[in-house]
Amino acid sequence: MRASDSSSAEARGQGLQVALAVSLYGVSFGALAVISGFSLWQTMVLSLVMFSGASQFALIGIIASGGAAAGLAAVLSAGLLGVRNSLYSLRMSPLLGVRGGLRILAAHLTIDESTAVGSAQTSVESSRVGFWTTGIALFLGWNAMTLLGAILGDILGDVRTYGLDAAAAAAFLGLVWPWLTRGEPVVVAVSAAVVTVALVPALPAGVPVLIVALGAIVFGLYRHRVAPHAPPREEAI
Repeated sequence: MRASDSSSAEARGQGLQVALAVSLYGVSFGALAVISGFSLWQTMVLSLVMFSGASQFALIGIIASGGAAAGLAAVLSAGLLGVRNSLYSLRMSPLLGVRGGLRILAAHLTIDESTAVGSAQTSVESSRVGFWTTGIALFLGWNAMTLLGAILGDILGDVRTYGLDAAAAAAFLGLVWPWLTRGEPVVVAVSAAVVTVALVPALPAGVPVLIVALGAIVFGLYRHRVAPHAPPREEAI
């Protein structure tokens, strides 16, 4: 097997594993949405069109606690959390190199998991395989699990006690862990975690994540200018 075939197969495997773990969390969203007063079709539209777990949970959480009057706040909070996906496009757009209508699909699938899997690969080809595999598999799995959770509803009880959110977080951590092998990535990761934890109690949902993401982008640009000739990986991405 050629090295490129091997790396693409590995990227595909990583994408499917992450998609499976995160998709299970969709059961929680479906059940919580219905319990919070959303209808089945409203719940499914959120998953199909919004397709951003953090934004979806923020929206139903705020509406559940504040009713219809909290609609504007819910939309703003969900939108704020979704801004990070736009930041991811700065990384993924030149990497994927898509054109035309495919750009719309790529934009819809540009989320935490697809960006992480795509960025973690060692070649352009395997990065594209990882991105598309993760994005498509997670879109199908998340919506299928959302439907299941919405249909079962109260039968599941308090789905937050199942620990599905921990499974999703563990899958994501396992994906980025191999990157934390040198001092610089470790310092960036620890700093981001500390800043986020410090800001969460003081700022609205989504703002700490955006601040940390913007900080990481600024650091990346600075690092690129200071060390433009850093040793490349197997193939420039």
